[in-house]
Amino acid sequence: MQVHETPIAGMLLFDLDVHGDNRGWFKENWQREKMAALGLPDFGPVQNNISFNGSAGTTRGIHAEPWDKWVSVATGRIFGAWVDLRAGDGFGRVFTAEIDPSTAIFVPRGVGNAFQVLEDATAYTYLVNDHWSPDASYSFLNLADETVAIDWPIALEDAELSQKDRQHPRLADVTPIAPKKVLVLGASGQLGRALRDEFADMPWAEYATRADLDLTADLASARRWRDYGAIVNAAAYTAVDAAETDRAAAWAANATAVGSLARVAAANGITLVHVSSDYVFDGSATAPYRETDAFSPVGVYGQSKAAGDVAAATAPRHYILRTSWVIGDGGNFVRTMASLAGRRVDPQVVDDQVGRLTFTSEIARGVRHLLDMGAPFGTYNLTGSGQPRSWFEIARRVFELTGHSPERVSPVSTADYFAGKEGIAPRPANSVLDLSKLEAAGFSPADHEASLEEYLRAE
Repeated sequence: MQVHETPIAGMLLFDLDVHGDNRGWFKENWQREKMAALGLPDFGPVQNNISFNGSAGTTRGIHAEPWDKWVSVATGRIFGAWVDLRAGDGFGRVFTAEIDPSTAIFVPRGVGNAFQVLEDATAYTYLVNDHWSPDASYSFLNLADETVAIDWPIALEDAELSQKDRQHPRLADVTPIAPKKVLVLGASGQLGRALRDEFADMPWAEYATRADLDLTADLASARRWRDYGAIVNAAAYTAVDAAETDRAAAWAANATAVGSLARVAAANGITLVHVSSDYVFDGSATAPYRETDAFSPVGVYGQSKAAGDVAAATAPRHYILRTSWVIGDGGNFVRTMASLAGRRVDPQVVDDQVGRLTFTSEIARGVRHLLDMGAPFGTYNLTGSGQPRSWFEIARRVFELTGHSPERVSPVSTADYFAGKEGIAPRPANSVLDLSKLEAAGFSPADHEASLEEYLRAE
């Protein structure tokens, strides 16, 4: 078995092993494990169709649907013609090939598919990974379009065509098939707003708040999910201290809802991007935490986030982004310190918790990178880079960058800071996350102290 790339992005032509003897022949028409190893996407077919064509010259297409196809021939021979009708630079690109029982071709979603029968009694077969739906978007191209200029072996005036195929539009009038949608959940939060900025150039991105999509409800019928390529879950219960008593709400948002999303993603071939937290660890390690380190949460918030990570990992296509000390457009530690500096308040800040700031713009940039690059699925640590600092050191730097004396900030231990206060969740002393896996995937996080300077300049 061999695979050949074609001029159309994502379209692959396969030579199949056909084993014959005095009885006839046998072939593996679709073999998931072998073909995936050769680069075929694990596209998850749900339906197998056969088109029997009695006479040579029968011609069908050009039809582009919002699903992938695995096209082959059981008996006979066809001339296949494919035109890229996806929105983008490849729009209008053509590939043709003869297909017989020894060859097959993977046709990506949105590529127009057509064929002309070259032998009588040809059986054309194709696997698809979605069912026909009146709500889906389809595009069609005229078989005789002069722009793509397909050189049909049998002239179209001598071929057998349907009246519908004769009436399809020319290329200039074709509506391109849009990419699969990206759905951002938690779109009104700090990270959600950063994701809106990052995906601003993607008209196929959608944004949903809690009011738009209730993650505690039955999600199976909430959308036509086959139209989505990715779900970015930026929705979460983030009130660390309140979670100690509001356990049900924390678990519903951080664990149960994630499980529901994972089921939707698994059933529809969607990539689930889930944002996690350093709180899944207790902070007792003496080295930066790696993605493979065992969970050890000690508070309700951390426990619910760890459960969410386990749930998200059940989606075959998932990115779990573990982050820490998030700063974005909204109330946060940096803004609080800047406000105290301006109001002449001299704070005490804990000096025995160490980590790196993570700006929401960096998380959004990392999400976009992993999706665009098709990085290996799994868990990635994503924080700012650079020298880890304590909250005390960061507070002093905020005072300095806003034109105030850093000496106004004094250190205090976590135990003394929270002494006498009830309902306080335990904080990890070490929130430093190892970034080597993310960097190996081609993403270089910005230095968190440089990002802090930029953030305060923009305030």
